[in-house]
Amino acid sequence: MLQRSQHLLGIETLTREQISFFLDQSKPFQEFQRHPLKKLATLRGKTVALAFFEPSTRTRISFNTAASRLGADTMNLQAESSSLKKGESLLDTVRTLEAMSPDGIVMRHSSSGAPEFVAQRLQTPILNAGDGTHEHPTQALLDALTIRDRKGTLEGWNVTILGDILHSRVARSNIYLLDKFGARITLCGPAMWVPRELESLWPGLRRVTRVEEALEGADIIIVLRVQTERLHEPALPAEEYIQGYQLTPKRLRLARPGALVLHPGPMIRGLEIDPAVADGPQSCVLEQVTNGLAVRMALLYHLVGGAPADAPHPAKDRSNAAD
Repeated sequence: MLQRSQHLLGIETLTREQISFFLDQSKPFQEFQRHPLKKLATLRGKTVALAFFEPSTRTRISFNTAASRLGADTMNLQAESSSLKKGESLLDTVRTLEAMSPDGIVMRHSSSGAPEFVAQRLQTPILNAGDGTHEHPTQALLDALTIRDRKGTLEGWNVTILGDILHSRVARSNIYLLDKFGARITLCGPAMWVPRELESLWPGLRRVTRVEEALEGADIIIVLRVQTERLHEPALPAEEYIQGYQLTPKRLRLARPGALVLHPGPMIRGLEIDPAVADGPQSCVLEQVTNGLAVRMALLYHLVGGAPADAPHPAKDRSNAAD
């Protein structure tokens, strides 16, 4: 029987069964996005608090849209207006949110472990929308849904993750998830961004610094966003990163035919990825955005809505349509 979760704090603690369940539950919500009327009453009367203590555009809008399409109301707390800027503690801020009786809190924070810290102290379901360099679980789930749609399965692929592994919560969540399905994972980037310590965290992980070696035989390539403030003289000028690690059409040809290219966004064209690759037939970037909405609807339905695993799916049951 599927073990029920109250929170979604990361991929590390999820089982294969739980991951597959959330992906399966996301599928009807994918089809739902193609309906002319994209509104359900499933979470009518529920309220989702969007507590983004770190700036975000894509993830915040995606969760807001997912909640709205399920019929929920939303409350927004953003970094620019947060009371944390005035010296209030994180716990006091979220307790103030809890006093407004939301049914779930979607939380992004620059400190690793912040969502877990809050979840241990509140009864409200917490969904981690990214915490420091720790995890970004919904990104890994939407990436997995995209891979499964294109490839038919998650089992046993050669996966290359390219870029700033050290600071990437996207990389960590994808490694946790894909490792559970038997992927052979290669990490590649400048040596200072792919520390040897990572090999001790995930036995069997391959760590290389030459992009040509990393891409050879790859089925799936996950290109990470590079924060431009980390590209500076003399450690790593942008020109050196482009020459050494940008995913170009020539380099993509080293991978297997039909290899998928994923990117969590926002992309910096001409830096981490060539525009011809970003817009090419192997790119899944726009599918990832669409799939993110489906995954977040499924998570809100089960964690905020409290739906049991065997409940009828709302996107299949049109009696759940909003008036």
